[in-house]
Amino acid sequence: MHFQSAPAGEAKLVRCLQGRIYDAIIDLRPESATYRKHFAVELSAESYRALFIPELFAHGFQSLVDESLVEYQMSECYAPEYGSGFRYDDPAFALGWPLAVTAISEQDLAWPAFAE
Repeated sequence: MHFQSAPAGEAKLVRCLQGRIYDAIIDLRPESATYRKHFAVELSAESYRALFIPELFAHGFQSLVDESLVEYQMSECYAPEYGSGFRYDDPAFALGWPLAVTAISEQDLAWPAFAE
């Protein structure tokens, strides 16, 4: 689960152009009534649905089929010095991914547990 912190916080619009993905977001805004709550949705090329992800939300997705193609539109440029995240399987959130995780980047495996 990843995000960019201020001053490079970013909103995103995510679509699946080919295949299917399970897309999950977590609210990281401490003043929000939905703080630390998550929302997930299946996006597919057939549904034409997109997911808007506000600033201060962590984001991650799982491909449900081979050859999925995902498009991001972001409100800010990528700024690795402001990048942060936590593990996809962090027990603080119990995301419940639909498939067993069989491939994940080294960077995503290296994220620590969520810390307030």
